[in-house]
Amino acid sequence: MSLEEKIAQLVGFWVDQGDELVAPMAGEMASSTRYEDAARHGIGHLTRVYGTRPVDPVERAGWLWGEQRRLVEETRLGIPAIVHEECLTGLAAWKAATFPTPLAWGASFDPELVERMGRLIGESMSALGIHQGLAPVLDVIRDPRWGRVDECIAEDPYVVGVLGTAYVRGLQDAGVHATLKHFVGYSGSQGGRNHAPVHAGPRELADVFLPPFEMAVRDGGVRSVMNSYAEIDGVPVAATPAYLTDLLRGEWGFDGVVVSDYFSVAFLHTMHGVAQDLGEAAVLALSAGIDVELPTGDAFTGPLIELARSGGLDPEIIDRAVLRVLTQKDELGLLDAVFDEPPTSVDLDSPAHRQAARDLATASIVLLTNDGTLPLQAPAQAPLRVAVVGPNADSAEALMGCYSFANHVLAHHPGVPLGFEIPSFAAALTDALDGAEVTLAHGCDAEGEDRSGFTAAEDAARSADVAFVVVGDRAGLFGRGTVGEGNDAESLELPGVQRELAERILATGTPVVLVVVSGRPYAIDWALRGEHAAAAAVQAFFPGEEGGTALADIVTGRVSPSGRLPVSLPRSAGVQPYSYLHPLLGGPNEVTSADNTPALPFGHGLSYTAFAHDALEVPAGADAGAGFPASVRVRNTGSRRGADVVQLYARDRFASVTRPVAQLVAFARVELEPGEEVTVHFDVPATRLAFAGRDGRRIVEPGAIDLWVGPSCAERETTAVLELTGAVHEVTAADRRIVDVSIRR
Repeated sequence: MSLEEKIAQLVGFWVDQGDELVAPMAGEMASSTRYEDAARHGIGHLTRVYGTRPVDPVERAGWLWGEQRRLVEETRLGIPAIVHEECLTGLAAWKAATFPTPLAWGASFDPELVERMGRLIGESMSALGIHQGLAPVLDVIRDPRWGRVDECIAEDPYVVGVLGTAYVRGLQDAGVHATLKHFVGYSGSQGGRNHAPVHAGPRELADVFLPPFEMAVRDGGVRSVMNSYAEIDGVPVAATPAYLTDLLRGEWGFDGVVVSDYFSVAFLHTMHGVAQDLGEAAVLALSAGIDVELPTGDAFTGPLIELARSGGLDPEIIDRAVLRVLTQKDELGLLDAVFDEPPTSVDLDSPAHRQAARDLATASIVLLTNDGTLPLQAPAQAPLRVAVVGPNADSAEALMGCYSFANHVLAHHPGVPLGFEIPSFAAALTDALDGAEVTLAHGCDAEGEDRSGFTAAEDAARSADVAFVVVGDRAGLFGRGTVGEGNDAESLELPGVQRELAERILATGTPVVLVVVSGRPYAIDWALRGEHAAAAAVQAFFPGEEGGTALADIVTGRVSPSGRLPVSLPRSAGVQPYSYLHPLLGGPNEVTSADNTPALPFGHGLSYTAFAHDALEVPAGADAGAGFPASVRVRNTGSRRGADVVQLYARDRFASVTRPVAQLVAFARVELEPGEEVTVHFDVPATRLAFAGRDGRRIVEPGAIDLWVGPSCAERETTAVLELTGAVHEVTAADRRIVDVSIRR
């Protein structure tokens, strides 16, 4: 291969790149290179062929098949391109199904559902000739003010790792390579500000940020990883071989391809200022372990070729990356591919897609509080009168996350239809309440100060038996919307005048159900308790195309709610960052007047039935390196069928470093009929109690461990004590990372 042919395999090209802000600094970084020139010697990746503007999928597939044939027939080496797309909430393409956002995956605590969704997404991508998906996001939530919280799964690294690995398995089972984002530390940015410096120490990296990625690499067999934009302690990850090579490949054994986050190689020069020019940025990134520059070859193409020719770069570093890319293309079958007939029809929103979207949305909805108003009960003598008010009551866009095609791309193309059905909550509720009198009032927008709709909303509520106030976010990017990439928050109050609207409706005296449809948890303690609290409160994290229907199913009682909070519900922005995984002095205590107790804890969620947990059993002692079995009895003590999320927590009483007051060790989702009882068995590996010791090694120490099962991290329903014995155990690659779960009926 010539030098030009090698470098061509290490870059992408964004054929449809325009002025729309669908990536950071996209306008400023737009390439002036013509595609014909960029692909003269071949090309590594084609960037977002389907996901940059609304194109008919079948027509676009025809173009893509033709372009792949051209690369095979008209370039000297005849190597096709890898086609990559965003796929976080479904394939980000026109007319494709939109699934719940990852924060909803976390609320479901259901890896089987997530894997099923991932497989369906992969099948859609494969049918269109797409080879790589830029998902999942494995950033652990550290601060809800960060705009990209809706792309994250949870504040607990184990939940992130289990569900993220399930997504990887599903997508790759369909023949599409998954890409882990954003390796590593991105979500720990200072003040919850996008791209801000990260000040995480090596222990926080080892115990919080890194475990989900390790699980997806070792247990999920992921084939691609994307670097974080972040700097950690002053050094950008994109220029850090300690993460991208020594740890990822040397310790974990990753043998796939590392791709750059969009423009992050150039950002080493333009944003971080650690490279004097694009050539130096390219050398830093390639030497650190980034194999492919995305979305285009801003730094790798011209500057890297010049440096390589002048002796400023060891050619073996280029060859190393080229071999990885060619190996990936071989794994994908591209080196022998024949692009004969493109698809003539494709269903990107099939009944299977919609059923999976509905199942996951339903499992993710969290009932926060309830005085018995839910599920709705019709009056005996008259039709039920329902008011549905608020900016998200009748909005389809409000149900979808930042990386949905609708909010990511179609927002720049007004007038273009979504291309699939997505009933709003108001529409779905009206259909579900046959015979009820449903009155709709907008009230206010998600943003802004306009209160002109308040009076109509109050009148609707006063005339109703129950009022639903539907508030929350509108997802977008870089200042468009209230949450999403670049939409960080200074406050955790509901955006705009939504709280004021809700309080006005609460003051009418009509029972109010507060429904929060959002991409981050908000400080809504004022609506959860006290004299003027809502009768019930429901949290839905961007539940996708079937989210409106799923919400209607929940509030009408067709399905009992079963979601659990994957992130603590904050009391205020002023006590952030907060995590339930805090040591004793990281929570409320007698030496500080600032109370950071969350409004509701991690793992909380109510049901229309009730569950009892008892008889937690563990051995009296176990070797520190051997893991341990645990079992707990779970019984549905209510009168309805329901799903419980069984949560096993641990606390290391005394250790060589400070440890969390509570840590989720294992979880299991269990469906139970009224009166049904099961025993849930956990085979817990030693790694679930591991932490970075004083010398940085991941270890398990002997000592007493408190264990409990309860409805959240804050409640102990049944308890046990385990004594770990023997020598300190150093964690190795041979140690299991994922708990085996079995249910005996």
